[in-house]
Amino acid sequence: MKALYTIAILLITFSAVAQDDFLAKQYFNDGDFEKAVIYYEKLVEKNPRRTDYTEGLVATYQQLERYVDAENFLQEKIKEANVYPTLFIEMGYNYRLQNQPEKAKIYYEKAISQINKNPNFGYGIGYRFQKYALLDEALKAYTKAMELNPQLDYNYQMARIYGEQGNIEKMYISYLNLISEGKTSKSNVLRNIDDFITADAENENNLIFKKTLLQNAQKNPDILWNELLSWLFVQQKQYGSAFRQEKAIYKRLEGSNMQRLNALGNLALEDSETDTAQEVFQYIADNSADEVTKLNAQLNLIDIQLLEPTKKDLEAVEKQFNELINIHGYKAQTLQLQVAYANFLTFKQETPEQAIKILKQSLELPLNARGKAFVKLALGDILVYDKKFNEALIYFSQIQQNLKNDVLGQNARFKVAQTSFYKGDFDWALTQLKVLRSSTSQLIANDAMQLSLLISDNSLEDSTQTALKKYARADLLAYQNKTKEAIMELNDILENHKGEKIEDEALLKQGQLLESTKAYEAAEYNYQKITEFYANGILADDAHFALAELYRNKLDQPEKAKSHYEKIIYDYQDSYYFPQARKNFRMLRGDAVN
Repeated sequence: MKALYTIAILLITFSAVAQDDFLAKQYFNDGDFEKAVIYYEKLVEKNPRRTDYTEGLVATYQQLERYVDAENFLQEKIKEANVYPTLFIEMGYNYRLQNQPEKAKIYYEKAISQINKNPNFGYGIGYRFQKYALLDEALKAYTKAMELNPQLDYNYQMARIYGEQGNIEKMYISYLNLISEGKTSKSNVLRNIDDFITADAENENNLIFKKTLLQNAQKNPDILWNELLSWLFVQQKQYGSAFRQEKAIYKRLEGSNMQRLNALGNLALEDSETDTAQEVFQYIADNSADEVTKLNAQLNLIDIQLLEPTKKDLEAVEKQFNELINIHGYKAQTLQLQVAYANFLTFKQETPEQAIKILKQSLELPLNARGKAFVKLALGDILVYDKKFNEALIYFSQIQQNLKNDVLGQNARFKVAQTSFYKGDFDWALTQLKVLRSSTSQLIANDAMQLSLLISDNSLEDSTQTALKKYARADLLAYQNKTKEAIMELNDILENHKGEKIEDEALLKQGQLLESTKAYEAAEYNYQKITEFYANGILADDAHFALAELYRNKLDQPEKAKSHYEKIIYDYQDSYYFPQARKNFRMLRGDAVN
């Protein structure tokens, strides 16, 4: 019974301390220091050996500018046996806050001198100096600890300090030494260096890093330096230079695969550096011994040919597909070939019947669930193109049922909604879209939200849904690559449904289609109309982002681009485009972009 009573008392005491701890931190974080100090004083009285409570009380005194109370309290603590040396730093910092640097320096030196007693104090002391931006003292602490005990290694911490001091070259040297000695990972170091590198190849920090890497490569021709040079060239969007490094890596690295080269090719292609992308994929196609890797490179080369194809290009691509099918045939391992060929026949040659036949034949192969879904998704897309909506819905629904929690399943559900939209079944489309608003894929969730709002906003105002049906027709025409017809259909909406809610949707869609036909000034006009007349509408951020991208990538007007990115940053912080707008704005301003 006595034991139970003792346990109960301990639990009550522990609970009271935990409650005081929570309240002290909460009041401190809220800036209510008068209340925080009451709880910290209680905590220190009950737990005099807890350094976190000691430091919390000192910090609270300092926030209240009760420097004398902090000093008296620390003087008592410092007199204790086995005092932890960071308290000397706290005392010094207390003098610094009172603009007494000479007294502060005395206590900083006392803290560093404690490392003589125990070099393991080096990390705690150095870290505390860093916390107060006392970088020279932090370096001194780390250096002294390592001199006394060579087994200690604080080079990583020191490299970060060099960066904070602006000693960029010394920082690079330190980080590169850490990688080459195997003391930290390349990815870990690159995360830190990335803060100092920009997309500008002539930036001083970039030039220093390049020089440092080349010096290391001359001293020790390790493949690591090629990898880091390739990384630097990618940051600078110099994909051709990165390709030279990647070729050197591939040739020197025994048993290497084409994964790095393939990633580089995709990056170049995404950034519209098609010539370099073509070189990379051609190199993979010529040198890879792996059937699938080689085939994927060949399909990427075909995609590049189809970016702006002439009639001659289409004939050449048709021939290439036939040659690839003669080599690989129709098998489960090369589904990507069959799907790519089917898409070519449909969206470039306008012969969906043959494409449908190929994909239905592919479904008879021994495929796993994801393989079947991959083919059915492509088949559904082609059936939509051919206006066989009901059959397409069957295939999309099958994927949705079989892969409910997979992104493929969510994508199929969106296609069900989109197909229903094209078909004019707006209610069923809305039912599907409501589920997709919480999709794990942000892109699918955003697309679902946009389409859902389009339908709901334009159903309330117009019970006949006349304009919405016209928009759905235009959207389908755009999907079928019938761009001119789609633009004309949208013109009908803009002329005959002025002032209706669908006007901004029609302006945006038409702007995007005009941009795809290189009618940049006409596209600019559409986007500007949205920003002027629908500034409070749900598509305002879309229009600002579209204008910014148009000015940056097509019209070479970076200042105008900056102003529209800035508009999103300040006025549309919950926008889907916010992260990319901030990144692009900083890049145009010349900042280092992570």
